[in-house]
Amino acid sequence: MSVVSLGGSVISLRQKTEPTNPLTPAGVSAKPSSVLCTLQGTPRVPAFSKDGDFVIGGIFSIHYQLFTVIYIFFFCLNIHTLILCSLNTRVLRFSRTMIFAIEEINNSSELLPGIKLGYQIHDSCIAVPVAAHVAFQLSNGQDPMFYQGSNCSQSGVVMAAVGDSGSTPSISISRIFRSFSIPLVSPFATCACLSDKQQHPTFFRTIPSDQFQADGLAKLVKHFGWTWIGAVRSDSDYGNYGMASFLDAALREGICVEYSEPFYRTDPPSKIKRVADMIRRSTATVVVAFAASGDMKVLLEELARDPPPPRQWIGSEGWVTDPHLMSFTFCSGAIGVAIQKAVIPVAVSSVLTEECDGTEDIKRLENPYTETSQLRATNMVYKAVYAIAHAIHNAVCEKTNSTIHCDKNISLEPKQVFSKLKKVNFSRNGYHVSFDAKGDPMAFYELVNWQKSESGVIELVTVGYYDASLPTGEQFRINGNLTWLDGGTQVPVSVCSESCPPGTRKVLQKGKPICCYDCISCPEGEISNNTDSPDCFLCHEEFWPNAKKDKCVLKPVEFLSFDEVLGIILVVFSVSGACLAVTAAAIFFHHRTTPMVRANNSELSFLLLFSLTLCFLCSLTFIGAPSEWSCMLRHTAFGITFVLCISCVLGKTIVVLMAFKATLPGSNVMKWFGPLQQRMTVVCLALIQVIICTIWLVVSPPFPMENITTYKEKIILECALGSAVGFWAVLGYIGVLAVFCFVLAFLARKLPDNFNEAKLITFSMLIFCAVWITFIPAYVSSPGKFTVAVEIFAILASSFGLILCIFAPKCFIILFQPEKNTKKYLMNKN
Repeated sequence: MSVVSLGGSVISLRQKTEPTNPLTPAGVSAKPSSVLCTLQGTPRVPAFSKDGDFVIGGIFSIHYQLFTVIYIFFFCLNIHTLILCSLNTRVLRFSRTMIFAIEEINNSSELLPGIKLGYQIHDSCIAVPVAAHVAFQLSNGQDPMFYQGSNCSQSGVVMAAVGDSGSTPSISISRIFRSFSIPLVSPFATCACLSDKQQHPTFFRTIPSDQFQADGLAKLVKHFGWTWIGAVRSDSDYGNYGMASFLDAALREGICVEYSEPFYRTDPPSKIKRVADMIRRSTATVVVAFAASGDMKVLLEELARDPPPPRQWIGSEGWVTDPHLMSFTFCSGAIGVAIQKAVIPVAVSSVLTEECDGTEDIKRLENPYTETSQLRATNMVYKAVYAIAHAIHNAVCEKTNSTIHCDKNISLEPKQVFSKLKKVNFSRNGYHVSFDAKGDPMAFYELVNWQKSESGVIELVTVGYYDASLPTGEQFRINGNLTWLDGGTQVPVSVCSESCPPGTRKVLQKGKPICCYDCISCPEGEISNNTDSPDCFLCHEEFWPNAKKDKCVLKPVEFLSFDEVLGIILVVFSVSGACLAVTAAAIFFHHRTTPMVRANNSELSFLLLFSLTLCFLCSLTFIGAPSEWSCMLRHTAFGITFVLCISCVLGKTIVVLMAFKATLPGSNVMKWFGPLQQRMTVVCLALIQVIICTIWLVVSPPFPMENITTYKEKIILECALGSAVGFWAVLGYIGVLAVFCFVLAFLARKLPDNFNEAKLITFSMLIFCAVWITFIPAYVSSPGKFTVAVEIFAILASSFGLILCIFAPKCFIILFQPEKNTKKYLMNKN
């Protein structure tokens, strides 16, 4: 094995890896039987190399640059400028893992027995021009000149290649390799763009695509209720494509981004400071960083100069497992997705001892190169080498009679390895390896958390996993206890606006993202029963919102009941009126032989008192929950009893008029209006009302109904009229009789008599008409149960008017002025 020393000075290392001009087509000089092919330019010397029957290429960014130069591919040193370079010991471990895996395969009796694999591992110095140069070298070989049959088109000396450590160099390498059908298996290039088989047909990877990582990060942010976040990213293919996928996933999850800032390690300090200031000033507590390790180091160093308020960092796999960055204690509590941790048997001693002189105590060495407790990306390198080895095995080996025979002399082309690589399917150390149609593996991530140990050192702790192969809802699991920013145990809050409680709805703030909103109380009659509800919805017509407007409850049913104060008052007056009528009847019956009772047509008086008693009692049918029978009874009973009452009053009025007409000489009128005719008059007038009520009940009777329109917040249980014509016909007929009675009584009011009953009837009818005239507008305008109360009041008021005006004076004379209860006094015309 030939090795370019990585332990020497920077200058000697740069001299050994001095870049050349880009390769151009080989020069051609003819020979009789073959063509002499001359390589244009100086071949690059690999960092590690070993000959073998089949050679595998390796490209890793073993060094990284801190400052931009004009000719970046002049790796580390050019003629005029000294460029500061640093060794990335973590990536160095990747290259050493590749060497270990190849040595392990060469010693295997099951995989490629009898075949020795070689390798050429180059350092791309995380520079695209250098990576492209290496890709051309692996495609052409290192010989400065060689003889070829008829032309200089030869397949590369490598069957496949492992690398690069980043997405951007891998994109350039893949585009070069596709022309030569050389497969490239990357252990760390995650850009979703590399899944495009039109652009990168020969690209494979053992690490999942960023599309899965972006979805996992978005679900992680949503899981903890963070809807207002900041975002920073590497200004590279890895960062830009990854962040674009994350922002799409975040939008689907309802997450808003306050800012999204790109940066790169070679940006001017002023730009890095601007990104850092954005993080410091931000109102978002959570910061999602989709960045490469080297870029993140530059940003965190700037933030360390003036640490921001506590921030909850969410990291991509590109940096969250890098031990170099765990020295930034203000990032304690960071959470991110990481490649699954693995164990590579005996890899530790094999990888390390070749770089030691034998005097070191390996157990006491503490650096990313010797850190083997977190073999994550290292395992991706290990799997990539084994995938290529399995593809070569399937191309050159055959199994006969339980014996594997491999032909090392076969003319193997990279395109054959490419064809076999698409079909590899094996497990190694408990980890399955296969590729889908896009060249991607199954996506599985561990969720890791930066937790401070008792000694104050930040450690990487696995707290869960994200498995994209599981059904939706089962992909994301958290198994361990997490620590948050500043070592806290409470999940931090990162929202633009506090959640809207049930009973309110969200109204977006003008000109701001959808996560910034105001909470507005639901309108009348509407509720919202979820947190952060975008809309309120109406309750069913029989329901109404509760006080908090977060639940629909049954509307209270209201009617004029016997239990409430108003109902009790009306019942008292109704019963009192009936008792008053009964008392008056009793007084009249007890003094039925006296002139006062006999002179006022005792028969009609008793009938009038009976009808008044019914009038008072019929008001009770209006109180209580309406039913089908009570609705029909209350209006018909009211109509018939009142007509009976007015008919009696009308009969008495006519009797008064006829009595005075009969006193005229030669008058014979009383024989036409005797007791029989009086009874017939009352019966006929009442019969007309009975007919009206019967027609009403037959055609369209009153019925109970739930009135939900008068009041929105309650249901009024009332009697619908059925036919409004029938109702107003009943009232109209009563009104006609009352007006007619009033006119007659008014005409008879000045007839000579010491006790002219016509005057009393006039006053009673005046009160009756006034009450029912005012009843009409009050009835129409009164809402709910007060409609019934108005109707009862009209019945009671008009009934009290009749009994007090007609019978109270007579009862007073009978009881307290018996001297006036004489025929002489009543007949006195003075």
